[in-house]
Amino acid sequence: MGDARRRAAGRSGGRRAKGAVLGSRPAYSVRLPAAARPGPQGLEAVRTMPWLRIAAAYAWRLIAVGVVVYGVFSVLGSFQLIAVALFLALVVTSVLRPPTDLLARVLPRPLSVAVVLVGSLLCLLALLALVGNAVAGEWPRLVDDFRGGVHRIQDWLQRPPFRLSPGRLSDLQDQLTRYVSAHRSSLLSSAVNEFGRVVELVTGGVLALFASVFFLHSGEHLWGWARDRLLPGGARPSWDRAGQAAWRTFAGYTRGIIIVAATNAVLVGVALLVLRVPLALPLALLEFFAAFVPLVGSPVALGVATIVALAGRGPVTAAAVLVLIVVIGQLEGHVLHPLVLSWAVRLHPLVVAVSVIAGSIVAGVIGAVVAVPFVSVVWAVLNALRTAPS
Repeated sequence: MGDARRRAAGRSGGRRAKGAVLGSRPAYSVRLPAAARPGPQGLEAVRTMPWLRIAAAYAWRLIAVGVVVYGVFSVLGSFQLIAVALFLALVVTSVLRPPTDLLARVLPRPLSVAVVLVGSLLCLLALLALVGNAVAGEWPRLVDDFRGGVHRIQDWLQRPPFRLSPGRLSDLQDQLTRYVSAHRSSLLSSAVNEFGRVVELVTGGVLALFASVFFLHSGEHLWGWARDRLLPGGARPSWDRAGQAAWRTFAGYTRGIIIVAATNAVLVGVALLVLRVPLALPLALLEFFAAFVPLVGSPVALGVATIVALAGRGPVTAAAVLVLIVVIGQLEGHVLHPLVLSWAVRLHPLVVAVSVIAGSIVAGVIGAVVAVPFVSVVWAVLNALRTAPS
């Protein structure tokens, strides 16, 4: 019996010598009991756990980004006047930078900046004076047209489908008069507050003009100074690339939206002049500024034009202006925006709509104007940081 054990140990030792390292223990296969083996549900849980880990990792990162964005908007809300003034300065810089660079080839840089800014201010004041003269020249006729238009609207409301009686219309007028008389003090305080807002607008305009002078004169030097002082050396090339992408996107969007707004204003002005709608030139100017709010501004401005056409020319002309709203909306959405803005801003229309609504909720009209360029610049910066330099 002892010899048989020694021979078996020798054979097993020989086998270990061939396939095992000296000093290592023999490997034993452990078979788990049936209760400890993972069943199909356990394997499914093991397979889903990585997805949960990835979702949790992205969740806390998104929460951190949300907190940062909320903090940024809170700070900007506290300094809304400065933020809006700097935004306007960037808009002015993006528009006036090409003619400034063109004049700088033959003139000194400070002189070219002064010539472009003064010339732009003179053009703006001339446009405002032209609008004021148009309103003042048409004012007596406008008063008569609106009086007749109010009577036409009353007659129209008395006919089907509204069928409002004259007594009901007079009651509505009396209620409006009583409301104005009862809330006269609050309306006066609102007017005083609006005067304060006008003072703030003038202050913001002066600050925007002051900042645009430096942006036009030495914008690259300002960016280089901020980059070198605020960023570490290793991050400067990538953030420099991101800053250039952000400026290209912002400048392209601003110039493109100005082209779209000018086209809409010209089309609206010509159509209103053909339809003989009162205040055609001021309404065209309103359409120009309203077009800076994508998807919303142009219909609102043309809605005001429809009310003016209804009061001044009657329901037939108002219906023609409504048709004009549909035509210009289709032209703007399917021709002008894809043709002019596609090379600068590549955002889905759903993203544009959500951005405009979210911006209006956060900061009103200013938020609706700033939302789309802000989202476009953020998207351009993310793409530039994610893309490796060639």
